[in-house]
Amino acid sequence: MAQLDVEVVAADHAVWSGAARRVNAFTVNGDIGVLPGHTPVIALLAAGRVEVQPLEGPRVHIKADGGFFSVENNRVTIVADDAVVDATA
Repeated sequence: MAQLDVEVVAADHAVWSGAARRVNAFTVNGDIGVLPGHTPVIALLAAGRVEVQPLEGPRVHIKADGGFFSVENNRVTIVADDAVVDATA
């Protein structure tokens, strides 16, 4: 089964990393959903929620305050100005 290698970092700390089935995020151009095999892309991340569906376990919701979102070779990298895992979601 194909998977995504996801890494979410803020300017001064790591937020979440691991293998995932899917990532959804909000960019300045609208929502983006990424599955394995997605075309390479780089986008400006808008303030909002990033949702990661890990290979196992519940979805991870992250509050991000803008930054960059990139996808290449099943690797998703999110570099946010600030971000935290939202435990209330």
